Amino acid sequence: MPPRHALPLDIRFMNWVASALFVILVLLALGSAALWAARHPAWTLSRIVVEGEVAHQNAVTFRAQLLPRLVGSYLTLDLQEVRRQFEAVPWVRQAVVRREFPNRLHVTLQEHEAVAWWGEAGGGRLVSREGAVFDANPDDAQADGWAELAGPDGQSGQVYALYRELQPLLAPLEQDIERLELGASGDWKIWLDGGTVIELGRGQPKELLARARLLNATVTQLNERYGRRRLEVVDLRYPSGYAVRMRGVKTVTDEKAVKAARKK
Repeated sequence: MPPRHALPLDIRFMNWVASALFVILVLLALGSAALWAARHPAWTLSRIVVEGEVAHQNAVTFRAQLLPRLVGSYLTLDLQEVRRQFEAVPWVRQAVVRREFPNRLHVTLQEHEAVAWWGEAGGGRLVSREGAVFDANPDDAQADGWAELAGPDGQSGQVYALYRELQPLLAPLEQDIERLELGASGDWKIWLDGGTVIELGRGQPKELLARARLLNATVTQLNERYGRRRLEVVDLRYPSGYAVRMRGVKTVTDEKAVKAARKK
């Protein structure tokens, strides 16, 4: 038999083609076998185990709603897509999905903890303890006591952080924050549940909190001087003091007036 390199070119080409076809046939056979095995009824997804925080959802409801929408078997199911479907459900903050041999999914959920309304109360948008906005319709009694937080898209974390800082500083007014709003121009404004409106103005959180602390430190003197009249408007946008409008009284409190009030 002549050496392999001495074979005519057309015969060597036919040998290459035959070898390539054989490899392709083997790969197709292996692929078909793998596909058949993956689609075998033994791998059909039969159960979803849901655990974790499900105070606002029912595990049975999860399975009834999501199981028919899952495409694929235990082996072929896209876990990232399953995770996205769970996290699209109201109240779900995070879902961790893993396979459990031979045909089950195990899902661990973490829920949002709502602390305030985003926008208007009852509007279906809530702020979580992490400062994120999510859509849900709360049915717990605590929702009636939540404040309204508002601002441009993407600013919910900043608004909620300032809200938490302001709550203790405004405690001497004996009113709760009903609404805190960051306007499109950067101005901050507070509505209290007793009817008082506070103009915080613009600035970094440190500046805004300094203005609130000034009010906190002097509101007692205001009450002593003018009686416990209801505050209608407090304007904290002055550089070294603030203006107050009380029912029946209009005045401006500056640093000198504050010092004088403290001496009395």
